Amino acid sequence: RFSLLLLNLEEYYFEQHTANHIVNKGCRDERKIRGSLKICSKSVIFEPDENIQPIIKIPLRDCISIKAPEDNEANNPFTRETSGGISVVCNQVFLIKERNIIAPYKTIRGRTEHLFQLDVAGKLGDVVQTLHQLYRASCLDKMGDQAAMITAILQSRLARTSFDKNRFQSISETLHMECKAEMVTPLVTNPGHVCVTDANLYFQPLNGYPKPVVQITLQNVRRIYKRRHGLMPLGLEVFCTENDLCSDIYLKFYNYQDRDELYFLIATYIENHITEHTAESYMLQWQRGHISNYQYLLHLNNLADRSCNDLSQYPVFPWIIADYSSSVLDLTKPETFRDLSKPIGALNKERLDRLLTRYQEMPEPKFMYGSHYSSPGYVLFYLVRVAPEYMLCLQNGKFDHADRMFNSLAETWKNCLDGATDFKELIPEFYENDSSFLVNSLKLDLGKRQGGKTVEDVELPPWASGSPDDFLQKSREALESEYVSEHLHEWIDIVFGYKQKGSEAVAAHNVFHPLTYEGGVDLNSIMDPNEKVALLTQILEFGQTPKQLFTIPHPRRIIPKSCSRTSSHSVSITESPVSPNEESFEDLTEESITLAWNNIAKLKLDEQYKIHKEAITGIAVTCNGSSVFTTSQDSTLKMFSKESKTLQRSVSFSNMALSSCLILPGDATVISSSWDNHIYFYSIAFGRRQDILMGHDDAVSKICWRDGRLYSASWDSTVKVWHCVPGETLNNKKHHFELLAELEHDVSVNTIDLNATNTVLASGTKEGTITVWDVTTATDCMSKPALFLLCFLFCLLFCTDSRHLLSAGEDCCFKVIDVQTGMLISSVTADEPQRCFKWDGNTILSGSQSGELLVWDLLGGKVTERIKGHAGGVMSMWMNEQCNSVITGGEDKQIMFWKLQY
Repeated sequence: RFSLLLLNLEEYYFEQHTANHIVNKGCRDERKIRGSLKICSKSVIFEPDENIQPIIKIPLRDCISIKAPEDNEANNPFTRETSGGISVVCNQVFLIKERNIIAPYKTIRGRTEHLFQLDVAGKLGDVVQTLHQLYRASCLDKMGDQAAMITAILQSRLARTSFDKNRFQSISETLHMECKAEMVTPLVTNPGHVCVTDANLYFQPLNGYPKPVVQITLQNVRRIYKRRHGLMPLGLEVFCTENDLCSDIYLKFYNYQDRDELYFLIATYIENHITEHTAESYMLQWQRGHISNYQYLLHLNNLADRSCNDLSQYPVFPWIIADYSSSVLDLTKPETFRDLSKPIGALNKERLDRLLTRYQEMPEPKFMYGSHYSSPGYVLFYLVRVAPEYMLCLQNGKFDHADRMFNSLAETWKNCLDGATDFKELIPEFYENDSSFLVNSLKLDLGKRQGGKTVEDVELPPWASGSPDDFLQKSREALESEYVSEHLHEWIDIVFGYKQKGSEAVAAHNVFHPLTYEGGVDLNSIMDPNEKVALLTQILEFGQTPKQLFTIPHPRRIIPKSCSRTSSHSVSITESPVSPNEESFEDLTEESITLAWNNIAKLKLDEQYKIHKEAITGIAVTCNGSSVFTTSQDSTLKMFSKESKTLQRSVSFSNMALSSCLILPGDATVISSSWDNHIYFYSIAFGRRQDILMGHDDAVSKICWRDGRLYSASWDSTVKVWHCVPGETLNNKKHHFELLAELEHDVSVNTIDLNATNTVLASGTKEGTITVWDVTTATDCMSKPALFLLCFLFCLLFCTDSRHLLSAGEDCCFKVIDVQTGMLISSVTADEPQRCFKWDGNTILSGSQSGELLVWDLLGGKVTERIKGHAGGVMSMWMNEQCNSVITGGEDKQIMFWKLQY
């Protein structure tokens, strides 16, 4: 029946001794109650063996005397038959769990004497000495002084002990590290020794409670997180599962060096077993629909230091539903949902106006809300029916007033909207499968409300049909609904993102007390122990704001439409009148593309030809696939016949290298860009150079063509947009060029790409700057703020849905950028630079510096297949529309033809 929750907050349980509690000593009805005496830092607790008897808790501060009377004293209540006795005289005692019923503590006031007889009389002196030390600490006037003295006693005990190596699972285990730490559980911590071997992580509690040793096999560890505990970077939480809310152990260390060393040891062990996920990598999975809204919020909470073991930093989830009165929950109506773009305190305009008036008149530091949206009290408000002992621990042995209990969903939501000091959000349990927290299955006596009604189960909204399970099911459906998926990023901006702090927080009406924010106070700079304890107590009770994960707007989720993938083929079909057969063909094409990417690792080399004298820089293929055009640093454009397997043409425009090529619609003209600052037009039909565009002041690095517009990138630090009328439509057969826009950069532009709708252009420079340009109106191109990746960029491509950009550079990293916000949301590191690639949003096919083709699982951040290819770097890559045929060009002067073989 004993648990650490019987202790006060910030209290330690040191040791226990089997003993008898002697009642009515010397009287006819004298009796001995068998049990164990537990010595704690602020109290003495006696736990009887019989469940019917109450647990006795004596606060040391309420003690009048603690002594072991000498045998020769006249008033000695002990005889020689009852040696080993301790007399505790106090003026207040708590009786807990009488008849083993969880209920508010019963308080006995007035002078009473309690006699305890230890089984081992030889320990009497040490126990009394310890109690006297702790009693002196509890009598100190200031809380800081009390804490300092208790900490000194604790550290002395820890220093005199060490981890028992006999507890190792195997005698062959090698010790890597041992240190002192505390195991953290909600509201209480348990001191002991941590030990790490080459196979296991151990924690041995100083008091042997709840078991002699906690052991975790390192091979089972899946996630580890550094934690901020009590505003200090001293915590470490270990998970042996991928998605569970609760961890396997949470440790708090006495210095950050021990914490970091242990983290390093475990991380080093598991780095080959798992991939460490960042907020950005989870964001990418969420955006692309690989994880649910619930899972994403769970991961963000984990990354933001939220833990089920720390009630002041418990995971926070949003109120989603705003309708608690209808008989049917309609998830197609926006008014069913709460406005996720605002914090709870800003949802009611009248209340917000009052709060803002007070805020304007308030001296610095200002804050809008006098309470937080997540605190230990709010968490236990929701969970009191399943965690009553936590509530009793937090509130000094009492439940809250019945009218302030979690009685009704509708009432609680109304109070969050209208209450002067109620701004609480929800907890994960509202979107899980266990509805027990809504039901008083323990038959707790939680009191009666003003109307005389007993507090029992939580009153559910009409649409839940009286079933807690149905309520949770519909809450989960609401969380995963299309409306929430479209707006959840707005709530993330407020709680975890850029609207959490600074001027954006003020504009969003999202300002809480400064002490709740990470970095709001530096405890190391506070020398006064009393001030430090007071601050920690305040933080514990008030709650803490999550660690800020994002500093720019969070991207939206990609909501799947009727067609999840866009290709030039499907666009052309959907833009024209379609028959049912054509529609089926489009669906078939989509399925074949998905099938191809799912099997891209089965790419096999079909043919290879050495057709150039230097590295191949560009590949273009006619619509029917019969002719392949390539450019090279040997300054030639070559035409290779796929059918006859022969080189049919070789053209040299100048003595400078060619950098890229493309074929205009109609397969009549090939355009090549050159290091001689020019762009060359070659007529396939007439077999000659048709025109020259002298468009730049330095080498032209890359060209794109869409809808009659030519986009050219150059080392002269510009990207130019040209309107081009093909020569075939003019009498003189010459192309006519009109410069529509010149996009200025600070340094040489190395690569560009256009999105599928031709509205957005991305450019990448030699110094790693990526700029996204709105080219809807070519004459008035607008750029979003640039992203600085600080490395030479080789390649840059939009995903088929235009939501993301992928870049590859000299730093050996693939980086995924959200086009809407410009946020870097994922980074995957390779062993060597990847010179070119194709991707579908989830999988990458890349050409490496060493000549291999690599298949990447982008979300998993790992290579799934290595395919032997060129003898030098893969410099260029072409993929057909169906994604089942690939051509690569390399530094080894060869072109290679690849086919999928299912």
